[in-house]
Amino acid sequence: MIKVALVQLRTPASQGAALRQAEPLLRQAAAGGAALIVTPEASNIVQRDRARLLEALAPAGEDEAVVGYRALAAELGVWLLIGSALVRRDDRRPVNRSILVDPAGAVAATYDKLHMFDVDLPTGERYRESDTYEAGDRAVIASAAGVRLGLTICYDLRFAGLYRALAKAGAQALAVPAAFTRPTGAAHWEVLLRARAIETGAFVLAAAQGGNHEGGLATWGHSMVVAPWGEILALADHDEPCVLTTELDLALVDKARLAIPALANARAFTGP
Repeated sequence: MIKVALVQLRTPASQGAALRQAEPLLRQAAAGGAALIVTPEASNIVQRDRARLLEALAPAGEDEAVVGYRALAAELGVWLLIGSALVRRDDRRPVNRSILVDPAGAVAATYDKLHMFDVDLPTGERYRESDTYEAGDRAVIASAAGVRLGLTICYDLRFAGLYRALAKAGAQALAVPAAFTRPTGAAHWEVLLRARAIETGAFVLAAAQGGNHEGGLATWGHSMVVAPWGEILALADHDEPCVLTTELDLALVDKARLAIPALANARAFTGP
């Protein structure tokens, strides 16, 4: 059994404030015995003003929140998945990056968000995540606290093929740190998370942003852990910052995949 904790946040608009909000929750999670702690998307800064956001972004090694999170992981002796941090890569391009930190505070793996939310709505509203961030180009699995963990971020949740590929490559748990807005969160968050768990026979660890942020963004919260059979093991039924703790029995992964061998039974096809 592996004890994991999800930390639900309402991240402020600066890295220093983000670290100050998250630190007591991380300490609470570690004190509760969690070997692996997962935080949401954008755990270092939530800033709706694009110009201010771009001005604030720094490389991960210089970001106050990321540096602080790594120091906390080392102090507490835990694996920490910074669900994502909004940072600059080496060529200074902004990325939305998951950062897995080991119990010594070293970076064990990173994953840059693959899928960008680009949409033109009937209302005339236009969103272009790709105008701000450089998309990643590779899927990532890493070992943490004894579990093979597939890394994804938020909008990736809508692309089932990514999760299938991670599961077929050996992922036992799938991380889905997110900042779902309230309309899409209420409509799709739970059903998509449970579907990804059932389709892959894997645990889903979904740490979320929640509540009213500076600048007017409202996020859904409702962090949850879903078992490989699709049942919800732990749920924050609100949008307040909190810690959600549960245990993963990895034998349930094999049990689910033996009962419904969809990963093994899939066939290549032509058309349509």
